[in-house]
Amino acid sequence: MASNSLQAPSVIVIGGGPAGLMAAEVLVAGGARVDVYDAMPSVGRKFLMAGKGGLNLTHSEPSESFLSRYGARREQIAPWLAAFGPDALRRWVHELGVDTFVGTSGRVFPTSMKAAPMLRAWLHRLRAAGVKFHMRHRWLGWDEDGATRISTPHEEQRLRPDAIVLALGGGSWARLGTDGAWVPLLTQRDVQVRPLQPANCGFDASWSEHFRLRFAGHPLKSVAVTFVGSTDVEIRQQGEFVITATGVEGSLIYALSAHLRNEIEATRSAIIHLDLAPGWELQRVIDEVSRPRGSRSISSHLQSRLNLKGVKVGLLRECLSADDFANPIHLGAAIKALPLKLIASRPIDEAISSAGGIAFDALDAGLMILSLPGVFCAGEMLDWEAPTGGYLLTGCFASGMVAGRGVLAWLRNNAK
Repeated sequence: MASNSLQAPSVIVIGGGPAGLMAAEVLVAGGARVDVYDAMPSVGRKFLMAGKGGLNLTHSEPSESFLSRYGARREQIAPWLAAFGPDALRRWVHELGVDTFVGTSGRVFPTSMKAAPMLRAWLHRLRAAGVKFHMRHRWLGWDEDGATRISTPHEEQRLRPDAIVLALGGGSWARLGTDGAWVPLLTQRDVQVRPLQPANCGFDASWSEHFRLRFAGHPLKSVAVTFVGSTDVEIRQQGEFVITATGVEGSLIYALSAHLRNEIEATRSAIIHLDLAPGWELQRVIDEVSRPRGSRSISSHLQSRLNLKGVKVGLLRECLSADDFANPIHLGAAIKALPLKLIASRPIDEAISSAGGIAFDALDAGLMILSLPGVFCAGEMLDWEAPTGGYLLTGCFASGMVAGRGVLAWLRNNAK
């Protein structure tokens, strides 16, 4: 990287999502000249898409529970959250002039429920601080002399900043800019990158044509999912999900997606058990199903005795043999633990986020690539994942904070 002691150091940020914008804010506040480059016509496109159904910024649960959501990467994520955790994120949002509230599930939202007002306020503040934005500018790696290559609408530029922050996202939602095109640019520089995989994704099941046509798009509410898998560790969560034309998706499935994906990769399938009546004990369910039903159909009987109807009854018919469906004991057991076989993750471009990315072993504590001094990374590019619920977004903000601080520390230590 170039160095010029006569003026403020120059830092370029590649990627205008939450991680890149947070790094830019830290850098400009630290005295750097900051330019943000993004291949899309505007920044924050995936962030805006995430806010369409209500922007879930973070979660209000206790810190230990919050940290546990990062699974195998909790040790690596802990320093990020110590630097910029959920409480700090809420204070920062309030400083932008955006109020927040805690929903009944503990999730934190802006009062408007939208991402656009927050992004507008943030960009206004960044521009006022001196950050410059360059749209439709795509990073192409480096040339033989070490200059950073940028493709613009008119020509290719070659830049020599003092430092770079890469915040290019993972591999999901390519149409919003996170297409994973950066992977070969780093692997050819011998940076260790673990394969990108779908996270917070749906899964395929082998539906019959009748079930698919009848119930695709129907939500399953007030259900619980239990998963054990080959690790023999039981996971149980309650919530809701949606039947799709190919299988299942939705918040309850996303919460288990890392476990389900890993199980399918290891054994070619994953079995989950659905509790379709989580407020009922097994024996009571069997007792209710066993009551005389007279001339009523079994479906009418289930609705009358257990308030089971629609897609829940459809699932029972789909997954059980006719004999089991007609047997009160077998049917009652299935209502409390209906096995459903999942056979594949949905494609990564359909996923909300991605797993895999730059290995933490390739980075220092400030998120600089050890083999590429002056090149820092943040956000979904790194090898971590988190469920929906504000955990992914909090991690992206926090990693941008850590990377920005890492750049400033590295510039100070390498000033000439």
